[in-house]
Amino acid sequence: MGTDEYRRVRVLWPDHLNLARGKYLPYRLADRGTRHCLSVFSLEYDRDMGPVPGTGFLEGMPDMECHFNMSDIRPSWEDGVGVVIGDLERNGEPVPLAPRTVLRNAVGAWESMRLKPKVGIELEAYLMEPDANGRWRPYDAPGSFVYGTGVRTDPKGIVQAIDETADRLGFRVESINGEFDMGQFEMTLEFDDAMQCADEVFLFKTMAMELASQKGHLLTFLPRPIPDYGGNGLHVNLSLEDDSGNNAMLDSSTPDGLSALAKFCIAGQLHHMPAMAALCAPTANSYKRLLPGQISGYWKNWGHDHRCATVRVNPERDASTRLENRMPDGAASSYSAIAAVLTASRLGVEASLPCPDPETGDALETASTEEHTPEHLGAAIEALRIDKKFTEAIGSEMVDQYLAIKDAEWGKYLAANGSWNETIGRFTEWEEQTYLPYL
Repeated sequence: MGTDEYRRVRVLWPDHLNLARGKYLPYRLADRGTRHCLSVFSLEYDRDMGPVPGTGFLEGMPDMECHFNMSDIRPSWEDGVGVVIGDLERNGEPVPLAPRTVLRNAVGAWESMRLKPKVGIELEAYLMEPDANGRWRPYDAPGSFVYGTGVRTDPKGIVQAIDETADRLGFRVESINGEFDMGQFEMTLEFDDAMQCADEVFLFKTMAMELASQKGHLLTFLPRPIPDYGGNGLHVNLSLEDDSGNNAMLDSSTPDGLSALAKFCIAGQLHHMPAMAALCAPTANSYKRLLPGQISGYWKNWGHDHRCATVRVNPERDASTRLENRMPDGAASSYSAIAAVLTASRLGVEASLPCPDPETGDALETASTEEHTPEHLGAAIEALRIDKKFTEAIGSEMVDQYLAIKDAEWGKYLAANGSWNETIGRFTEWEEQTYLPYL
């Protein structure tokens, strides 16, 4: 289909809650871009709004503009519709609260060091179906198993339809398979430049969730919607490319083949891990996944080919060598999670932070360190608030806005459920109503 044949253009942009906001425009008017209210950045999942910093809530709720290149419009999963991701601006300047702005700044900081971040994302999600009462239960696939494929893992062919649609639309899917628990799937996208990777994940998730919804099912990336099952991660795999196109994580002269740059990046990710958590594990539900024994990036450790380490280094020493941060979960924005990993890594390089020894234990219930992620969302919010180096590096205006939103969210969780310890082992009605429809 030629671009001028689209009936509508669906203009999307990622927000602070990991939602795909936007508008449909007729193709003939799309080149004008569109406008949205800046105060959208003061919204919570329940649509409450307040005087959140930087959102113009008490200044008349002004406009911001969404701009994009017409050449970037691509075929959508909706018939006759093209889809494109826009950038948010106000008064000719990028909106500092926008996740795409934050990621672009994080990439730019690395490019000023003459290094290009390359990123690959691994997604995990549960497919769920309605029960007799209209609530969601796990997809009925009793023959499913880890690394399962085919009809026993996906008896209604819903994930198969997602895969076929992704292929038809040109998404760069690397693999899809059944994950650990019934109805859980892993979907991996090929590595790319950081922004292109984040955009691809953003559109792929939107497509997959909408296609499942059309078929009467729910595809959820929520960290742990089923307490008796495992969690959903969003693993961020990072490598850095130098001016010659070589992988800067490599150094064949070292015993483990990793460069000093790689070790500084690992050290930065571990040093700033508590602050990163608020962005990479952004909901109350996230901390029901980040627990000992969940293989989820709980411990403040790293390891060689070690899935119980937060930063895992793959065994190959070639162009595929990368640092896989396993802490981010499916509720996190791909833009914010990648920006957090890039920023923490860069701070490790700039400060020449010493890298601890790699994990040698099993790191299930205990590890070589007693340090781990914050206990809950409230602790993660506080860790982000006090890590001034990280907040200034990733964007203080965004952090001020984000903290206000998450303070309110955490307060509502506690008001609805009581103390954290009383609810850590169950999926509450508040989570079901607040998060499950959207994430």
